[in-house]
Amino acid sequence: MTSSLTVSSTTKSLLIGLSIGTLATLLIASQLGLPFFNNETDASDLQSDEKAPLYWVAPMDDSYRRDKPGKSPMGMDLVPVYASDTTQSEDNTERTPGTVMIPSNVQQNMGVKIEPVRVGTLEQEISALGTVAYDEDSIVHIHPRVEGWVDTLFIKSQGEQIDKGQALYTLYSPELVSAQEEYVLALKRGDARLIDGAAERLKTLGLSKPVIDSLKTSRRISQTVTFHAPQSGVVEALNIREGFYVQPGTTMMSIAQLDTVWVIAEVPEKYAQVISLHDSAFVSLDELAHTSSATWESHVEYIYPSLSKTTRTLKLRIPLNNHHQSLKPNMFTQVLLKPARRSAALLVPHSAVIRTAQGAKVVQSDGNGNFKSVSVKLGQSDSRHFEVLEGVLPGDEVVVSAQFLIDSESSKNSDFTRMKAPNHQATTTGTIEAIKRPDAQSADNVEMSIARGPIEKWGRGPAVMDFAVSQHIDVSNFNVGDSVVFTFVTGEKFTVIDMRRRAKSAAMPSETMPHEMRHGEHDATSGHNSESGPQREGNSDTKAMSHKERMHHD
Repeated sequence: MTSSLTVSSTTKSLLIGLSIGTLATLLIASQLGLPFFNNETDASDLQSDEKAPLYWVAPMDDSYRRDKPGKSPMGMDLVPVYASDTTQSEDNTERTPGTVMIPSNVQQNMGVKIEPVRVGTLEQEISALGTVAYDEDSIVHIHPRVEGWVDTLFIKSQGEQIDKGQALYTLYSPELVSAQEEYVLALKRGDARLIDGAAERLKTLGLSKPVIDSLKTSRRISQTVTFHAPQSGVVEALNIREGFYVQPGTTMMSIAQLDTVWVIAEVPEKYAQVISLHDSAFVSLDELAHTSSATWESHVEYIYPSLSKTTRTLKLRIPLNNHHQSLKPNMFTQVLLKPARRSAALLVPHSAVIRTAQGAKVVQSDGNGNFKSVSVKLGQSDSRHFEVLEGVLPGDEVVVSAQFLIDSESSKNSDFTRMKAPNHQATTTGTIEAIKRPDAQSADNVEMSIARGPIEKWGRGPAVMDFAVSQHIDVSNFNVGDSVVFTFVTGEKFTVIDMRRRAKSAAMPSETMPHEMRHGEHDATSGHNSESGPQREGNSDTKAMSHKERMHHD
């Protein structure tokens, strides 16, 4: 009996001690912020719980949710949704609002494909409708120089083909009869001065030299005078008939040539800034597709100064040789315009762009399984690419397949701005110190010397540095002395990939720099690579610093 009581009391003491120890452990762990593990839970289980998704959702219907992986009603794998868009991603980088994290195996099942934003030039071909018109430079308008009546009209209809020197009409005019009488009288008198004056008057009134010579020989005055065609061509307009009374202000007829014609092409308003003089133009005619002369190659000769109010199109003039006269005025043609080589721009594939009522978007990827919808501003386009004016930078990666599924989830709370910049990229302010433009025959980029401000992410102070400028940046918009905000990347060279002017009211980083810092000595030796750049810049040892810049320390 005594021994059993002793064992019982001993057991109670042990249980009390274990309870007190457990309670103390819990209290200490809670004070230190440490997790407590029991027999059923270990560190790996708790860590996996922290990374576990909240739920799984159908890719095509976010209202279909389950608490474990599975298939959607459409037979697609469910996509995991994690606790917050502001948590840390798998690579320990901060995720901005709207970021969606998708494991690699799910990306493969969804068919996600990614392409980089690249710097290149558009290869545009602009299709337009054209109309054949007379070459207005070749049109001759026939006007009388005296009052009179049309006695005989040899041209009966508009469009009639005529030859140079062919008789057009005869005109009875009292003034012409009087001028002939003066000339004949001068001839009879033999006064050379009067003869020359009378002949000059006949010439001024429109009589041709053969008619004057015939009058000089015959000295017989004609009541009607015949007028002849000054050039070959077709009658473009005929405004008279026999018996019409005419005067110097009357346009009697017009004669146009068809050896050369104009094609008036109309292009949409959005291409008004793209087309320029001497751009290549190819004109085709469907009706002549079976012949060898179905296509004409020419150029843009003239751009009309205003747009059509009705069609909102810009008119272009394209001259064509028409020796075979297969092109007739008022025919419709197909025109293919090839603008001259454009300057470099940021390009994304057509398939990457999502168009909405609020504007265009792309889905950006950071290469580590994080995706986000980003707003972009588009410019011109060709058959394969869009020009991007704002929203992304060179080297950014965008989704070109299955982006609609990702965008539907990201757009719920996205701020539609770019994802966090990679480690080899930095943005700061500065003042342009010098601009070095390469020769026209050189393929090198423009280079700038910029007195830049501090780079907080790398722990670097202000300095004067040499930068290469990406080809898509229009350097003509900047001058020495401009205060700018710019983004650059490290690599073989420090390269500016985005640059904009700062407002004049904003404080300039160079205003607080010492004079010798803004105009310090430059070192033009080769730069470090992108991986080691930020680390070197943070090193206080001058030997480990980048050879591309010479830092000035307080």
